[in-house]
Amino acid sequence: MMDISRVEKDLISEIKLEPLQARVFLLITCHGKMSPLTIAEKLKISPDDALNTAKALMTLGAFIDISATEFEAMHPRFTAVNMYRKLCERENIEFKRNKIVDNIGVILEKSYDDARTK
Repeated sequence: MMDISRVEKDLISEIKLEPLQARVFLLITCHGKMSPLTIAEKLKISPDDALNTAKALMTLGAFIDISATEFEAMHPRFTAVNMYRKLCERENIEFKRNKIVDNIGVILEKSYDDARTK
């Protein structure tokens, strides 16, 4: 059984996502592409917050916009490392392997694949 709250904490501590960014990232990674409206309904936030958070996650390297109205996550093994690399660039830290970050992708992989092979 995957521990989402553990992954959420790791996204916040290691990749420095805001708590809402971590929740939106996990929602789309584990359940598949969705619109800001659907994100808002599922997380009980405003559609504006959902849209702004999804757009921020695109900038951070987590999402791609597949259409004007839908966001999709890339494969978590790639995404976690990608977001971490961008963080290192922003904060001028040397980018090297981070086991916690690698583990985020490993943990989320099955949910990601399951959500996309319905």
